[in-house]
Amino acid sequence: MDILLASNNAKKLKELHSILADAGITGVNILPLSAAPTYTEPVEDGRTFADNALIKARAGAKHTGLITLADDSGLSVDELNGCPGVLSARWCGTHGNDADNNALLLAQMQHVPAERRHAAFVSTCALVTPDGEEHVVEGRWEGKLLKQPQGTNGFGYDPLFLPNEEIAAGTMRSSAELSAEEKNAISHRGRALAQLVPIIAQLATQ
Repeated sequence: MDILLASNNAKKLKELHSILADAGITGVNILPLSAAPTYTEPVEDGRTFADNALIKARAGAKHTGLITLADDSGLSVDELNGCPGVLSARWCGTHGNDADNNALLLAQMQHVPAERRHAAFVSTCALVTPDGEEHVVEGRWEGKLLKQPQGTNGFGYDPLFLPNEEIAAGTMRSSAELSAEEKNAISHRGRALAQLVPIIAQLATQ
């Protein structure tokens, strides 16, 4: 069974493949947008992660006839009233510029003390079938913002995010210092996708 991932993000594709493999799901092939029939990608103008995930998943299912999985995710910082939020990928004004996004967020939080640096990665995944069946789930990964980047793994705000699990263990590694397997086991996207695993498994048997 083919499932279209409404993204060309290679790291996200690899992460989703790993999560499904770890769950023991076989016979499911996740395709990037580049492997699907070409269509005009919709404008992600939703106000929430769920809005944007559904916009992308519905468009993929409609234009390709494939079951489509879309993820919209970002960083929510309490001190910034939930921002960057849905603007996480373009917080600096340019889409996908991780270095500038991180630099801007660090500057905005420069004088914020440790006790007020709570943040959470949020992932909303939407799975839409060509016949209109829809499933929407959310995963959250709680932690704090560091005052300088740590690590080179992952992407986005990973170098700035200190997970609560690392704080509790006293190891104090950022998300960008975790292995892919460690991150998948506790990340926001992993938690969201885990809720879709039974649904994907059921679809694969139909």
